[in-house]
Amino acid sequence: MPAAGKTTVARRLERQHHALRFTPDEWLRELFPDQRTGVDEPTRTAIEALQWSMALRALEIGANVVLDYGLWGQSERDRFRSEAQALGARVVVCLLDPTRDELVARIERRNAELPAGAFHITDEVLDQALRTFQRPKPEELALFDDVI
Repeated sequence: MPAAGKTTVARRLERQHHALRFTPDEWLRELFPDQRTGVDEPTRTAIEALQWSMALRALEIGANVVLDYGLWGQSERDRFRSEAQALGARVVVCLLDPTRDELVARIERRNAELPAGAFHITDEVLDQALRTFQRPKPEELALFDDVI
């Protein structure tokens, strides 16, 4: 979810594991600095596809990679996991699942400060995200090499 803490965790993992971190919002803010509320879905999809192709190349040469992505749907998680594991990568998923109330509080703080690389998030965006997110079931989580 937006404001769940993905980037905070990704930055910590990046340092701990000497990893290459991919955060779409940071790239999008660099490419489109005048956009306050984000970009259209085809643009975001193109950036994520580029980042994933770079991540796969990094995995091929043995580098650690951290994806700072939502991975909201099971089919999306399945695809990323299987492609990485096919390269011999150990795949760990971090499940961040704060309550809606906590997300609202975080979004209010975030929107007030709007840190570099972040977009303004509306209640509508949060509600759409909550409707769209497919929470992983235990049997899906068992397919990862580790869950934290």
